[in-house]
Amino acid sequence: MSGDGGQGFRARDGLGIAGMVIGAGAVLLVALGAWKWFVRKSAPWVLDWPGGPWAVGAVFGLIMVAGSIGALRFSAVDSGASKPRRAGRVAGVSICGGSAFGAFMYVLGALPGKNCSSSELGCEYIPGSGSALVSSVLTAAVVGWLAFRVSSARAEAQAARERVRMKKLRKKGKGKSRAAR
Repeated sequence: MSGDGGQGFRARDGLGIAGMVIGAGAVLLVALGAWKWFVRKSAPWVLDWPGGPWAVGAVFGLIMVAGSIGALRFSAVDSGASKPRRAGRVAGVSICGGSAFGAFMYVLGALPGKNCSSSELGCEYIPGSGSALVSSVLTAAVVGWLAFRVSSARAEAQAARERVRMKKLRKKGKGKSRAAR
């Protein structure tokens, strides 16, 4: 028996937890259904923008890359940060990561379902959805790779400058080796 005064885990507690899990699942299903409905209703209009589905896909690819980079930058840990600053970081990661994930899910949601007959209402093929998906994935891959290469080159240049600086300091007797004395 637990040390909580004889009040162990009761069936009422179990039913409450089960009810919360079922309720959270229902909310998730409604949210996913609403998202799918929104995408299926707005995708024909969005894919008809100037430039066609290839340009729309490229814009979504750029949103995916920018959101991912923003989420990575916001997630950099600052150990001595205040609570408002940490809350701002969490909000930044949520917004940037959500925009990247949302852009991908929008393009993916425009495609018809796997086991969906094209004669069903809401399952018809949306012209341009496939090319928008290909364009967004290719744009995200190429721009993401370029951003990675640029940041890697900058980090390597900074490390080289730091090595040169430390070498000069050691020659003068003021580098890290001095702390061992």
